Formats: sequence, structure tokens, C-alpha cells
Amino acid sequence: MAWMAWTAPTALSFVIIAALLVIFTILAIRYPETPRVGILRIETTRGDRLFISLLGSAFICLAWLAIFGAPLWGALIACLIYAVAVFRWV
Repeated sequence: MAWMAWTAPTALSFVIIAALLVIFTILAIRYPETPRVGILRIETTRGDRLFISLLGSAFICLAWLAIFGAPLWGALIACLIYAVAVFRWV
């Protein structure tokens, strides 16, 4: 993997996403969930909301880079607020 520039923040991001996937898998096995309908009017589970949060967070970070540039601390705060909103209302 020498072609990829692995930095500590990049590796940490992948480790956190992998940990989230493991945690959500364990939660799905231990506490099965029935899908719920939120403001998007589609049935979503915890995993669906996690995917929507991660995908939206990627776009938030890209938009932040395009508008403000580095560092991404403001984007991180916006992503956390977005994820909380997705898990609450979607």
C-alpha cells in the first residue's frame, strides 16, 4: 500500500468507520430494530442512518474544503450536528 499516503488522521478515520460497523452489527444482533419512517418518508434502520450520515459527512467535508480550505475542525462540528439530526429525524 505504498501508493497511498497513509497519515495518522486517515488511518484513524478508517479505524473509526470499521469500529462503527462492528458496533452497529453487534447492536443489530443483540437488539433487532424495526424500521421507522422519518422526515424522508422512507423506512430506515440504524445502519441506513449510519450510511446516510457518513455519506452526507463526506459531502460536508468536501464542501468545507472547497469553500474554506483546511483545517476541517468546523466541518467536523457540522458533521456531528448533521449525524445527530439524521439519527434523530430520518
